[in-house]
Amino acid sequence: MRPQKVLDIEILAGLTKVFRTKGYEGASLAELAEVTGLKKASLYHRFPGGKQEMAAAVLAHIDEWVKSNIFQALNNKEKTPKDRLIDGIAQIRTLYNGGREVCIFRALSMQSGLELFEQQISNAMKEWIDAFTSIGITLGLTPDESHKNALQTLIEIQGSLIVCKGMNNIDIFENTLLDIENRYLKS
Repeated sequence: MRPQKVLDIEILAGLTKVFRTKGYEGASLAELAEVTGLKKASLYHRFPGGKQEMAAAVLAHIDEWVKSNIFQALNNKEKTPKDRLIDGIAQIRTLYNGGREVCIFRALSMQSGLELFEQQISNAMKEWIDAFTSIGITLGLTPDESHKNALQTLIEIQGSLIVCKGMNNIDIFENTLLDIENRYLKS
């Protein structure tokens, strides 16, 4: 058996880059092939469902990363709730490269992407809210306060990423994460 010329993780990283910058509609097969180092035929061989399957694979890959890193940190019972929150927020910094990366939810929820990936995006957002609701409760908030705080956290993270790009200022993202951390830790 021949070794694969391009590793799957490298393919997903390349696809993620294009979808984050171009969105679903704007991503061309030529760009997707180029960034992965594959010819279009090889890309279709790996993803017979075409661009839709590629985007779904990117969403699934990022979802797994979030679960393994952010949610794992927030739920790590071996650490104090404060340390769990701090670790989870550090992982959020990593996911968005300190505010330099566009959120894949935003990139794939434009135009026809929303119709194609609405359920995956909705489920992932609910998981974010559940994870932050849980850490809020652990930090002493009531379930209702914790849920409201979790929803606000998701809104602030997503909004800050958009404002960061629009104003070309990653400090906005960092300040938002610090505000989130302070809000949770004051409870």
